Amino acid sequence: MLQGTASDVGKSVITTALCRIFKQDGFRPAPFKSQNMALNSYVTEDGKEIGRAQGAQAEACGIEATTDMNPILIKPVRDMHSQIVVHGVPLAQMSAWDYRQHFLPEAKETVMDALNRLRATYDMVLMEGAGSPAEINLKDRDIVNMNLAGWADAPVILISDIDRGGVFASIVGTLELLEPHEAQRVKGFIINKFRGDLSLLQPGLDWLEERTGIPVLGVLPYISDIQIEAEDSVVLDSMRHGKSGQHELDLAVIRYPRISNFTDFDALSREPDVNVRYVTSPDELGHPDVILLPGTKDTIGDLAFLRVSGLEQAIASQTEREHVQIVGICGGYQMLGQHLKDPFAVEANQIQEANGLGWLPLSTTFLQNKQTVRASGHVHGLHPIRLYEESDAASSLPIDGYEIHMGVTECLEPGNVTALFEIAHSGGQSFNEGWGTVDGKVWGTYLHGLFESDLFRRSWLNGLREGKGLAPLLETYSARERKEMEFDRVAESLRSSLDMQRVYEIMGVQAPE
Repeated sequence: MLQGTASDVGKSVITTALCRIFKQDGFRPAPFKSQNMALNSYVTEDGKEIGRAQGAQAEACGIEATTDMNPILIKPVRDMHSQIVVHGVPLAQMSAWDYRQHFLPEAKETVMDALNRLRATYDMVLMEGAGSPAEINLKDRDIVNMNLAGWADAPVILISDIDRGGVFASIVGTLELLEPHEAQRVKGFIINKFRGDLSLLQPGLDWLEERTGIPVLGVLPYISDIQIEAEDSVVLDSMRHGKSGQHELDLAVIRYPRISNFTDFDALSREPDVNVRYVTSPDELGHPDVILLPGTKDTIGDLAFLRVSGLEQAIASQTEREHVQIVGICGGYQMLGQHLKDPFAVEANQIQEANGLGWLPLSTTFLQNKQTVRASGHVHGLHPIRLYEESDAASSLPIDGYEIHMGVTECLEPGNVTALFEIAHSGGQSFNEGWGTVDGKVWGTYLHGLFESDLFRRSWLNGLREGKGLAPLLETYSARERKEMEFDRVAESLRSSLDMQRVYEIMGVQAPE
């Protein structure tokens, strides 16, 4: 089990890298996180919802993700209230108090049944903790850190982030706050995100091992520009300005309070001519080529944020520019419409309605059943999006993605907008999806992961370049191949800095020759 001295110390990335290392070494590993709080979701092959990190970790293992890898997903809707997803299906919306008092006491069976199924199927399971095991106020009903390690009888490796400072205090302080039987489970430390001369750190490492009697398994270097999908929005603080340097295309993503699935834009940020930045105010918006409204777990609430912050007016003023585009994904797509209705209090604790931004003739009603499904198809023959294609093949550009939403969107004036895509869900009939204005300046879709469709992504970006009088870039990269290369890159960095022999010994597994 991999636990951390705090959130965002690198547990998810290290777990992902170990998944790839064990796969490379000839084993069949699987990831597991009993309880995940995240708004970045992943849809399994059978149409269930889990945390994005466990989906990426399954890909690093070379296996299909299942809900057993993340049986409980917490999706914050607003402060102190979250949607609770159990085995990929929404169970209820609960307050933090209700979840702790009424759900957690019954959760052990759900968690352990899932873990035991994984153990029966795979050679090894890498369990990832959450936050810190030393959160005293939460320990008595913990199902994701030391209690789980005890139920599973799992050895623990404790990870700490030296880049934020106080690494020795974090490690020793965490151990001091554990019960003796919990501290005995900790078999090694990993110090993450180190920059500098390791010889200068060595006296501290020697002291730590002498003080605790526990070995330091490795000091991992700070890896810049890790391109493994992030678990939650903590990472967005470092992405406020995007990439350094000058780029020909400027894409601004609106970062509202309940932003979700912002990994939709990772593929765009990896194109050499594109800068993707996240903005929270009109002053930060500037004059981008594209304004992206991402997914959200609180569409009406985040729409209110756009209005209170002044972003609605700032975005509207940008539409007067000739070549700018406004693009909405999922919740952002819903906001582009005229009406939003929540008659069953799906997104809040009360029935509510709101006027949308009014840029597309759409009306969205939130229902109690969630749509979670993978989809594939191609660009609609009459699509309004400005695409660049030397031949007539633009209308047949393939696309893939997935849907996660509780809203049903109706087009009120089909004659005034144009459908974007023709898609099909697994085994189903094809249908039109997404709408855009006839000039292609405003468009939206429910498809997450759309920009991982390589030909569509580059053709769309080249359409933006053409509008600015720039020559097209005729080559792009494969999002799938880039992801595999990134798994290998991070795994190699980990392998070169970590004592894998001792890791195997801790696991009780014979290391490969």
